[in-house]
Amino acid sequence: MGTTGNGRRGRRPNAVVIGGSMAGLFSALLLQRAGWEVDVFERAGSELSGRGAGIVTHAELFSILQVAGIDRQAAEVGVSVVGRRVLARDGSIVGALALPQVLTSWGHLYGLLRDALPAARYHHGCTLARVEEGVRTVTAHFEDGSSVSGDLLIGADGIFSAVRAQFSPEIVPSYVGYIAWRGLVDEAAVSPETREALLDHFAFALPDGEQMLGYPVAGADNAMARGRRRYNFVWYRPAAADTVLRDLLTDRDGVAHPLSIPPGRIRPEIVAAMRSDARRLLAPQFAEVVEKAEQPFIQAIQDLETRRMRLGRRVVILGDAAFVARPHVGMGVTKAASDAQSLVDALAAHPDDRDAALAAFEASRLRYGAAVIRRARELGAYMQAQILTPEERAMAERHRRPEAVMAETAVATGIAA
Repeated sequence: MGTTGNGRRGRRPNAVVIGGSMAGLFSALLLQRAGWEVDVFERAGSELSGRGAGIVTHAELFSILQVAGIDRQAAEVGVSVVGRRVLARDGSIVGALALPQVLTSWGHLYGLLRDALPAARYHHGCTLARVEEGVRTVTAHFEDGSSVSGDLLIGADGIFSAVRAQFSPEIVPSYVGYIAWRGLVDEAAVSPETREALLDHFAFALPDGEQMLGYPVAGADNAMARGRRRYNFVWYRPAAADTVLRDLLTDRDGVAHPLSIPPGRIRPEIVAAMRSDARRLLAPQFAEVVEKAEQPFIQAIQDLETRRMRLGRRVVILGDAAFVARPHVGMGVTKAASDAQSLVDALAAHPDDRDAALAAFEASRLRYGAAVIRRARELGAYMQAQILTPEERAMAERHRRPEAVMAETAVATGIAA
């Protein structure tokens, strides 16, 4: 494709992508289809695992999947639900909203993207040491002593991005005062009553100052047939950093972890207490899925907001390396895909001026990322341990109401750059 993206005349431009998860794969696939040569470098030494996390899809995500070469119908990407409902403590339905949606699992969507990228272009076990910019190229140096150069380097390496840390070390995640317990349970393992209440809906429960939600996703071997699905739950609970969170993240051997803990290292008494709280606070249908989830895990909820997405003449960051919003917006993967699409569009719009292309990309995505962060904070205000401003108090009151929770959680409306 000649000089596409300001590549030197007579050859295709090439990009180095640091990070092999969703943002990195979307970047690679979209750039490939725009005429670039792309290699992805992932720190992990084996295939990635999303621990069964669920993903909310949006129309924009399906559109970008098609552009990336994954021409699948929505039913093949995930499981459809007919609407939303809120369950009271006694298990009765206190709110309902018709809102068809497709939900999927991290592992299933990752597999679709990974299979679409040629295996020779994906490199495991590559831990970034530093980035070096030259006059014509940018070079990634890895801890094993190897290096690779390209016309563009994309930091798609997540919330603790090594690329961002080199260029903007002051931008770090901040804990927001609450955690999420997450887990999966096989549909076949729960009672008929629970299947009837939960498995065809995006469902919620709203204990005071907390929020439980759940929805069906693909089961083992990506099965989506009724009876073979899994149920994914997310239970948001306040946890003060210096007391409750520290206790939750102290493992079986007494080792304190800063903001995450491997599921297998969570102390049994912590899991037992969580299940006991579920029986005390949640609708019995939700308590059952919590009880039967084999390995629930803890996610400390964090915000990350960058002030720059262009970090050098040939270096950009996107996805969770740039912005991490609280999960209430359900936009993490869609935002990563949209970041990648916007980068490719900017490069195409300015084929002979990479400076202009990267400046346009940054301006657009900074606005959008900030809007997503702002909306996520509004949706999560009532779960913060401290509510400090009148605006936060107003948002907290609004999002305690079942009608607002159903209408506004994990939907694309309400986000305006």
